[in-house]
Amino acid sequence: MTGHSPGDAESFWERHYRARRSGGERVNPLLAEIAEPLRPGLALDLGCGAGGDTLWLARHGWRVTAVDISPTAVDRLRDRARGLDGRVTGERHDLARSFPTGAFDLISAQYFHTPFTLDRAHVLRTAAHALAPGGLLLIVDHGSTAPWSWNQDPDTHYPTPGEVAAELGLDPDQWPVPRADMPRRRAVGPGGQTATITDNVLLIQRRDRRS
Repeated sequence: MTGHSPGDAESFWERHYRARRSGGERVNPLLAEIAEPLRPGLALDLGCGAGGDTLWLARHGWRVTAVDISPTAVDRLRDRARGLDGRVTGERHDLARSFPTGAFDLISAQYFHTPFTLDRAHVLRTAAHALAPGGLLLIVDHGSTAPWSWNQDPDTHYPTPGEVAAELGLDPDQWPVPRADMPRRRAVGPGGQTATITDNVLLIQRRDRRS
């Protein structure tokens, strides 16, 4: 993390998505695993990027609010979502400064990392408070360095799910954790290369007020 300004962050991600002409068609497998058995409702995709997760959710009946700091990413996703009966709403947010309104049944934060200064815990804590009763917040982080990762620092520390939960500081009576683990899987990079990687998975549920 560095001390760059919010404007630097937007410019960085704008350049990234303007240069990226394809990709993002695949859903992240852990999101599909968690969401597939759920009854579709309202979902929020934090840092939607190229939109693979958003489109998968919408095609499975969810109404999705997709947000990203990059206007190009949001505009392209809106274009790709045409024909999905209005189930996708794209919004541009710098999540360090603004957050979508509403209460959501599922909030997805897939690899929600940035090389810029961001109070990530604050954003994810805000997301937990934006859950509808019974809703789920799925946080999937990198647990290892893939050959295609932008961060190749060998001394990088990847916080465990337990460390992330502790940093959020949520009341476990109101936000219990039904899953916290570090599964390994075979992944395919943007250039078609493959590697075995570790994902750090934290699933948080907002307790139904009736329970």
